[in-house]
Amino acid sequence: MVRRERWMVVATLALLQIFVVLAGTYLITHDADRTPAPVASPKPTPIPLVTAGPVLAAAGDGALPAKGTLTTRLTAAMGDPALGGSVAGIVLDAVTGTPIFDGRSGTAITPASTTKVVTALTVLATVGPDARLATRVVRGSSAGSIVLVGGGDRPWPARGRAPPSRRRSTRGPRRSPRLAASTAKALKAAKLTSVDLSYDASLFGGPRTAPGWKPTYIPEGSVAPVSALMMDEGRAANGARYPDPAQATADAFAMLLRKNGIKVGKGVDSAKAAPTAQELARVESGPIYALVERMLTHSDNDLAEALARQAAIKEGLPHTFQGVPTAVGRVLTRLGVAGGVEVHDGSGLSTKNRITPTALAHILAVASSSAHPELHSLISGLPVAHFTGTLHNRYGKSDSRAGAGLVRAKTGTLNGVNTLAGIAYTSEGRLLTFAFMADQVANPPEAIAALDKMATIVSQS
Repeated sequence: MVRRERWMVVATLALLQIFVVLAGTYLITHDADRTPAPVASPKPTPIPLVTAGPVLAAAGDGALPAKGTLTTRLTAAMGDPALGGSVAGIVLDAVTGTPIFDGRSGTAITPASTTKVVTALTVLATVGPDARLATRVVRGSSAGSIVLVGGGDRPWPARGRAPPSRRRSTRGPRRSPRLAASTAKALKAAKLTSVDLSYDASLFGGPRTAPGWKPTYIPEGSVAPVSALMMDEGRAANGARYPDPAQATADAFAMLLRKNGIKVGKGVDSAKAAPTAQELARVESGPIYALVERMLTHSDNDLAEALARQAAIKEGLPHTFQGVPTAVGRVLTRLGVAGGVEVHDGSGLSTKNRITPTALAHILAVASSSAHPELHSLISGLPVAHFTGTLHNRYGKSDSRAGAGLVRAKTGTLNGVNTLAGIAYTSEGRLLTFAFMADQVANPPEAIAALDKMATIVSQS
């Protein structure tokens, strides 16, 4: 019975297949004239997409924009009352250095974080784009002692997760746990399971705050006390800055060693490592060019100060806030852009800093030049309008929307100060650099919108 039922099922399926084939053949041979002609699908309406192309395209030889038209539009925009009574700006042809627009460009203005453009140029030109910074563990002066030596590496993460407000800026390899694991491995190989730990942050000297820093900067979290040894940007788990980042880092490192099976004495104190001390382990930062890009994109104050000190070190100057201005002056002089720059820190938090728009625009032109490929990461690190870094939430208004994706610029913000310095290609493919600065701002949101409008005018010229 079962076999008979199976046979009937198979036979039924076979008959169905024969019917489908015959029916299809009939339709093809007898109803061909009834088949409707294919209807052409409507062509999709393309969505306009404007991009800036390569950061430094091999163009630059396009026609310059009409100087009179650009001057008229920018002069009107610069007169926006929101910018206050101290405004200056310039637009340069990046290839020749010829001013295309000049609005009091020789006026020294408080630059705020556009100072980081100067810091970037200085460290790239001195330390070099491919150099790396190292944090090391070496043998101490007595048996069974080790020293954690800060090399001015960027503020590296030691905890599993950064505070929520800073997760974006501390994202990256967890070098502290890796350093602790490597140190523990080296100690165990040497038959040591108990050590005394000290730390050496002497690479950076002098005061840990810069001339012109407001006393509120550290408590409010704008920056940490500058130190050659630091974790998590000098932040505690609750986001507050440590008063002594080096001590906090050493204490955290001691805990990590204990987790790796190494007993550590209770007291973790400061000590000077011997220059010839045997190295047990090390971790290195990313290359300088990557640190520069990060500093510019996210306006990282702590990283800026660390990089500025590295330039002073490379120039053989004091590793202090006093050594930084001299290093900057030397580098800018060598590159032929020394005038109009007075800085007292690397981040731009100092209210004593003064830079002219001309200086910023010329620095950007040098960094974009094919003659200085080692400086190009200054350009690639600039935030992209409406998309990255400190410009990601800007260029959405009608006056600046056309500049989205085309303008690349470093922002600057302090109380009463708003600045913008960057690059843009003209519609003919000519690379221009610009700097627009105001330091008597009464209405920051409207001042920012005015600066974005001016940069957009440059990108549309």
